[in-house]
Amino acid sequence: MDLSPFKQDIDDLIHEFSEGESLELAAMKKVWLSRKFSYIYEARPSANLAFFMQSLYAHAIGHMVCDASLSHRLGGLYCLYCLHETQPFKPPFRIYLSLGKLMKLKDLVVEAKDKDIKVVAAVVKRMLEKNMFLFGSVEMIEGSVAETLNQLTELQNARVQVAYEKLFSDGKIDDFLHLDLGTEFDVAEMNKLSTEYAQAKKGAIEGASKVVDVQNIKHISIDKQLMSHEVEKIAENWNVQKEAFYRQTGLTQELTDPEQEQMEEQDHDDFDELEQLLLES
Repeated sequence: MDLSPFKQDIDDLIHEFSEGESLELAAMKKVWLSRKFSYIYEARPSANLAFFMQSLYAHAIGHMVCDASLSHRLGGLYCLYCLHETQPFKPPFRIYLSLGKLMKLKDLVVEAKDKDIKVVAAVVKRMLEKNMFLFGSVEMIEGSVAETLNQLTELQNARVQVAYEKLFSDGKIDDFLHLDLGTEFDVAEMNKLSTEYAQAKKGAIEGASKVVDVQNIKHISIDKQLMSHEVEKIAENWNVQKEAFYRQTGLTQELTDPEQEQMEEQDHDDFDELEQLLLES
């Protein structure tokens, strides 16, 4: 999928905005409307829409965190905001933002605050309130969005594992999830006892038939499914259900490395720092 024309459009939009050394969102909206920039979605692909949107977002973020002028970087932020708000998708695609880019965004807010550009804090605060961002630890490298999305999937699976560990460890639910009914009930021993019982029952009824009429109870001695076989079936079905659960949730029976929890804590710390900064604005 060649996205270079879309990226060039974003480059031209931000260049026109920064050419006049504009700093306000209103100026970006004027440029956006004059170029009818929302039509960028008219040529969108019919498939891989997540890849398409994250590519646009990543390109705008690249402008936002580069070493260019403040006007240029603000153009990247405003473009990112407008791309999210004008997208035609329901529900809207959220903006993936790595921890490194989150810190760059925080620095941009601080710089804008020092220059008394109040709209920047207002825009970022609105983006946070509307839950536009999807925070993570993987860097979105330009030109390798597909690879990054795969890394995000792996990261999400790891986070599910952390949630699994916190939810199920050292509890009754964990005992049930890992329960092996075949071992718990000792099917082999039960099969031995059931067979011996069936044989004893049959022998007793045959012996009694020589003395009394056992016609009414003779059906008891007819061989049926042994109880141990029924338990074995239940155990097999239980194992099938467990495997289905693991497949559907992406969980495994192995717990994850506690380093994942540290990554989660760092994520929240950086987010809280930015949130506090915005509250002070």
